[in-house]
Amino acid sequence: MKPRLDPFKLLTTIPVIIYSFFLILLPLVYIFFISFFKSDNYGGFEISFSLKNYLEIFNPAYLKIFAVSIFIGLTTTLICLLIAYPFSIFLRDKSQKTQNLIIKLVMVPFLTNSLIRTYGWITLLRKNGVVNSSLLSLGIIDSPLNLMYNNFGVIVGMVYTLLPFMILPVYSAVSKVDQNYLDAAEDLGAGKLRRFFRVYLPLTLPGAFNGSLMVFIPAIGFFFISDILGGGKAMIIGNLIKNQFLTARNWPLGAALSIVLLVMTFGLVKLYEKIGGNLDELGGG
Repeated sequence: MKPRLDPFKLLTTIPVIIYSFFLILLPLVYIFFISFFKSDNYGGFEISFSLKNYLEIFNPAYLKIFAVSIFIGLTTTLICLLIAYPFSIFLRDKSQKTQNLIIKLVMVPFLTNSLIRTYGWITLLRKNGVVNSSLLSLGIIDSPLNLMYNNFGVIVGMVYTLLPFMILPVYSAVSKVDQNYLDAAEDLGAGKLRRFFRVYLPLTLPGAFNGSLMVFIPAIGFFFISDILGGGKAMIIGNLIKNQFLTARNWPLGAALSIVLLVMTFGLVKLYEKIGGNLDELGGG
């Protein structure tokens, strides 16, 4: 006997299908096809199959941008991890009321547009900004530091914007660690550092890996942070794609770069699915 079709379920599913088809699938298919076309001299493209755009990605200048993007993404991810773990372990021992309050404070920046928050860092990092003025007044430095318009400024902006995406999964994993394991490790003479590497880290690897994925992928594509705090001197893949579409008017190359970034993202997600199962087993999940 065939299962009956639930009208309500069908009614609630149709808007999602329409949205996914017209705003996700069709644009991706369009981008995929024009990535094989040839750019003309007027900002358009000629319909002719060619792999030239994908081969052009191997240009040393573009490969350098990919390398810088990966460096910024990995550095941002590592810094977020180094902040998220101590924060989560510190928060774990607080009362439930305090934990809820602090987690809400972590989420507060999302109430403000990320573009506006990024512009706020200019006031802090520019040569006559708060950071340099404070360091000069304390006699720590003799001349202003270059904290903006370089990779450092971009990484600071990335860490600030993406840190909550690391804190939430790591905190969730840390809060689920069985206290009996920690007590047993302490009874056996393990100090705080050894307890972290022998208990916390193995049991929270799935959360850390999940957070790393959610930080690394946006970090190589958030072009507005690189534009504002990098000043065009620190370019990532997101900037390169944006420039091809809006400045160079080379849509086919921009489409090819977008497809490559999409494949990289898909590869990382598949890596997470493959490794994630082993991490869950290791973490007792």
